Amino acid sequence: MMSGIVPELAIIDTAGSIFDRGDRYEIPLYQRPYAWGEEHIERLIEDIDDIPTGSDQKYYLGSLVVARKGDSLWEVIDGQQRLTTLYLLLSALGIRSDEENGALTFSCRAKSDYTLAHLGKLGISGEVEDKLVEQNIANGMRVIMQKLATDFDEEGLATLRKKLARTCLYRIEVPEHTDLNHYFEIMNTRGEQLEQHEVLKAWLMEPLSGRDAAMFASIWDACSDMSCYVQMRFDVPIREKLFGWGFDAFPTSARIRSVPWNTEKGGNSLGIKDIVSSRSVCEGQRGEEDDDPSRFESIIDFRFFLLHVLKVFAHTKSIVGKDEDVPLIASLLDDKKLGQTFHEVVSKGLWEGGPVDRARFSIEFAECLLQTRFLFDKCIVKREYVGGDLDGKWSLKELRRESKKSYRYSNTKFKRTKCQWASTLDKTNKSVLMIQSCLRVSYTSPKVMHWITELLTRMMDDPSLAGSEEFASIAEECASGAAREFLVSGDYMQGVNTPHIVLNYLDYLLWSREKRRYDDFVFEFRTSVEHWYPQNPSDDTFVKWGEVDRFGNLCLVQRNVNSKFSNLNPVAKKSTYQEMIAKGSLKLRRMSELTQGIEDWKGGVCQEHEREMLGILKEACGIPSDLTLND
Repeated sequence: MMSGIVPELAIIDTAGSIFDRGDRYEIPLYQRPYAWGEEHIERLIEDIDDIPTGSDQKYYLGSLVVARKGDSLWEVIDGQQRLTTLYLLLSALGIRSDEENGALTFSCRAKSDYTLAHLGKLGISGEVEDKLVEQNIANGMRVIMQKLATDFDEEGLATLRKKLARTCLYRIEVPEHTDLNHYFEIMNTRGEQLEQHEVLKAWLMEPLSGRDAAMFASIWDACSDMSCYVQMRFDVPIREKLFGWGFDAFPTSARIRSVPWNTEKGGNSLGIKDIVSSRSVCEGQRGEEDDDPSRFESIIDFRFFLLHVLKVFAHTKSIVGKDEDVPLIASLLDDKKLGQTFHEVVSKGLWEGGPVDRARFSIEFAECLLQTRFLFDKCIVKREYVGGDLDGKWSLKELRRESKKSYRYSNTKFKRTKCQWASTLDKTNKSVLMIQSCLRVSYTSPKVMHWITELLTRMMDDPSLAGSEEFASIAEECASGAAREFLVSGDYMQGVNTPHIVLNYLDYLLWSREKRRYDDFVFEFRTSVEHWYPQNPSDDTFVKWGEVDRFGNLCLVQRNVNSKFSNLNPVAKKSTYQEMIAKGSLKLRRMSELTQGIEDWKGGVCQEHEREMLGILKEACGIPSDLTLND
């Protein structure tokens, strides 16, 4: 325990949780609302989960800076994002908080308070009034629930609770009569508080001035908000110039340069202080018609999007490294090296045979940023949340204006001809959505989502692909390439090391062949390779099998599937878990349908199933069917 001035607060102890000991925490109005997204929330959970077991060593989450407002009432000056996330996490874990006495409240933000008071009822039809819900908090709760369901079984959740008991915060109380608004401003203008992309923005704007700086700042700020379609971040007059009257035209360089950018808002290069002081302004700028900013959720955040765009930009502008043997941009997308990666492209790159000019780089990168973001919004899958749905669904929609005062989001159209039936267009949209959601759940880390770079690069090379049926086959190539490597290897006994993309791509192919039969199938985060005939038979009631690792015996399941499922024999799994299997992967459904007896499965059914599945993969990947199989 530190001194009484800076107490050490255990998140959980024998007296309860940090929100159940009589202390009340209030988030003042001068702070921005809750804003943590998936990346921040998941990182906090992962940091806690990474605490080593078998030790009493404590883990410190950081500091909570507060001012005393009364008996056991604290005004939170710094650390509210982390504190609110902890409140949501404890609620998701069923750990009690003192809701009746307002353990955590937001000053003058009724929606935030209402949402905190109804966390357990979010997503239940009729239990909450959607118009009273603060969507950022609801989204945060959804991210936590999904993370816990995907990454933790019952034993894992119990372990996480134990680790939370070793997690602490330092509560730092500022002296009485401190100017809290001024203190908050100081806390939020320290260099270490800046996001990496904010520092990068200042660096890229250094060589710019006047109209160029205004253009760069406006485009950057619009693209940095990944929660809405980029068109909606511009006022209507500029929106029409950039994207046409219908808001759906590709923003060419000519369109971008025709805009009378407001030099009063960004007419000079910005320093770090300027970037920070503009935060609150940028966060509030949305088009006046954008009344549903939390409807869509991007599958990557802005930092990773910038890395994708940088790769696209280097390709389209033919910027190459001075050393041909060393890649100018690393294959792995590392957001922690965001600024370093940009610096190296500028300092080590060659553009048209000479050094990279910083001003030209910044201007043309901004144009590429807007163009790529438009294509990303239109043609890359995202999650959509409507009607208070906390789980959301995969979505592939484009923004289209219908009249002077109305617009709508409709399924992105991928046309072969100008005279296709709407039903045909919807089928193509569904195929693109399915293959992209297949890729998304296969490559869960944003550091290896190279398929996004590939699709964006192909569209920037030829923007007409964004509305072409050919786009579906390009997306399929991103999956079939990985499956082809697996097939050519000839090793079909990889067990749990079987690439997830291979199993998910197979599910996509099965869906493609029988779309009506599998109309209910959706790709989910099935992140665990399951053996249909188990590795470790339960209670030694049946014998082990030496071929459990073969491809025909494998499928993907969600990590939180009951551990008993893993050790049951195929017949018992089929009869006991019918509902789960009916909602599971298509390969799992096929194996269940084929299962009649334990010995039958081992004696030939599994092998024949494997031949069929590998045959489907080979046909899709253009590999001869007579490639040697495991018999």
